[in-house]
Amino acid sequence: MKRVGRISLIFLLVIAGAFVGVWAYSTFFDKPQVVTVKEEQAAQFVNYPADSDQKLPDLTFAAEKSIHAVVHIATQSVRTGQWSSGNPYLDEFFGLQKREPQVQQGFGSGVIMSEDGYIITNNHVIENAQNIKVILNDKREFEARLVGTDPSTDIALLKVEAEDLNYLTYGNSDNLQLGEWVLAVGNPFNLTSTVTAGIISSQGRNLGINQDQYRIESFIQTDAAVNPGNSGGALVNQQGNLVGINTAIASRTGSYAGYSFAVPVSIVKKVVEDLKEFGEVQRALLGVNIGDVNAEIAEELNLDKVEGVYIGRVVENGAANEAGIKEDDVIISVDGEKTKTAAELQERVSQYRPGDNVDIVVIRDNEKKQFTVTLRNKHGDTEIVRDNITVLGAEFEAVSNSVKQDLGIRNGIMITNLQKGKLKDAGLEKGFIITTVNKKPIYEVSDFKREVGNARGGILVEGVYPNGKSAYYVFGVER
Repeated sequence: MKRVGRISLIFLLVIAGAFVGVWAYSTFFDKPQVVTVKEEQAAQFVNYPADSDQKLPDLTFAAEKSIHAVVHIATQSVRTGQWSSGNPYLDEFFGLQKREPQVQQGFGSGVIMSEDGYIITNNHVIENAQNIKVILNDKREFEARLVGTDPSTDIALLKVEAEDLNYLTYGNSDNLQLGEWVLAVGNPFNLTSTVTAGIISSQGRNLGINQDQYRIESFIQTDAAVNPGNSGGALVNQQGNLVGINTAIASRTGSYAGYSFAVPVSIVKKVVEDLKEFGEVQRALLGVNIGDVNAEIAEELNLDKVEGVYIGRVVENGAANEAGIKEDDVIISVDGEKTKTAAELQERVSQYRPGDNVDIVVIRDNEKKQFTVTLRNKHGDTEIVRDNITVLGAEFEAVSNSVKQDLGIRNGIMITNLQKGKLKDAGLEKGFIITTVNKKPIYEVSDFKREVGNARGGILVEGVYPNGKSAYYVFGVER
């Protein structure tokens, strides 16, 4: 009995202890934590009233004005594609076989710049083309003549025999502002008469896409949609004036991905004038190797601003050297216009011709110094550089299909007039049909001009006379 009572007492004590423990925990340890959170200020939004004067620009005038002055360009090139050692006996020994000529089609856009048919496009649109066709917005078609090209800026000039054409006038690309609305007009994917809109995203872009030794790049960057086929088309402002020639896009797929680039008319206008007057661009050179000023150069030269054009090397006997400009000078202006980057400097100088005088301001030892520089051409003098064809002293015409068939040739151009020059000195005579230059087939005069222009050292001209007699000639062209 006592044992049972003792157990009951222990049980009651355990139960009482449990209640005490629960009471103590809930009283001293189970208080909820209170966190005070400061309420953030609500975002502010601005609503324009329904009758606000804030409107998007009306681009219909610019579109209507430009659409009839932008053309579709279709090109055709023929290449044999055959491999050759240059020796027919070796070709036969090694089994090198002739292939049938391959016809390649291309397309792009162009801008009519005069009522009598001068048309601007990109050099890469018509490069290597034997036939160039221009299709107007009203569906009329014309065969185009190549007036000249400038690989340095990727600009080419064509001419069609027509009158009273719609054309664009030059705007001022130097006055363009970031955020300004522009239109891109062209023929993407062979879709004629296409207009897209965007804003100026940046200026003075140097992309390094032109492969020419004397390349000049100071592109206008926009976000107007541009695709393959737009090349050579117009970039116009809200007044419908030409401010650039659409040339390239930034893309990983080959199609538009957000940004496009155009050659500014500040460069285009000078190129076109030179091609019309001389057949070749009169490129003015300072004779310096340049680059943008970066933070490292600015610190080394103790410059106040990280801007300007750093001169890394001065060409001996060049224009800058003769004027007194030295290495480590920093160019900050050309004829009173600021030059913050190398692209801006190239754009400024490209507007001059050899023999022109320009005032160049540089920073040297933290002091501004001004020099008057007489610009020079690629040969190091101030003379006008003449078209290669004029220098060689010959005029040509295409060879008819019947003559080709009679002589058993696939291509060639015939000399119709021969004056004093390299060809006559080498022994060529009137009537000679040039079929290859340095083993490259010649279909049109533009092919001959291109191969002679690209030649380094000796030039090998091969062909046939109307009587069937084959001949070849070798001569050199001074650079």
